[in-house]
Amino acid sequence: MLTGCQAEHEQSMNAGVTLGQGHRVFNSSATRREEVSIMQRTMQHAMQRTMQRPLILAGSLAVLMSAAGLVQAAGDRLAAERLDKVLAQATDFGFQTFEEIEAKRDGRFEVEGWLDDEWQAEVRFDLASGESLKEERRRHDSGAWGLSEAEVRDAMALAVAEGLVEFDELQADRDGRIEIEGYDADGRELEVKILDGEVLEIERD
Repeated sequence: MLTGCQAEHEQSMNAGVTLGQGHRVFNSSATRREEVSIMQRTMQHAMQRTMQRPLILAGSLAVLMSAAGLVQAAGDRLAAERLDKVLAQATDFGFQTFEEIEAKRDGRFEVEGWLDDEWQAEVRFDLASGESLKEERRRHDSGAWGLSEAEVRDAMALAVAEGLVEFDELQADRDGRIEIEGYDADGRELEVKILDGEVLEIERD
């Protein structure tokens, strides 16, 4: 049987001892329970971070893929002011009239037109180096047709006046109708149709 002092000592060991100024020191059992609780919270936080990491990586990958798509799309167009260099390379090659000029990726472009009254050609150029990368020639008896260098410049000037800043294609048909497709300063698609030096129609998307 415990004496009064022994009973008080037992209660103090189980519930803790109160020291001066209201501080309390817990016994070893209480401390272990607190340590276990801290460990559990730490493990929960670690598991949450582990589960969030794949989501963060997936989100980052989606952003990168989207950015890559934009860059790739932008690669199929040329600034309108680059037309001078395009025409210079094409005429140096031998083009006299132009049916189509189309921007390609990686700073390349294709020209379709006539070298003389018999030979029609389609040539892919590298804008930076000026080299011809691919060439096809066809002989015809029908005679040359298409736009002169000056007519190409005039048509592009009309399109620029309507807001075009980048182009991806310029086409002309035998009747002299010209279509220029490209983009305005806001990145919106723009198509300008021209005949006899006048704008017939403008389409914006």
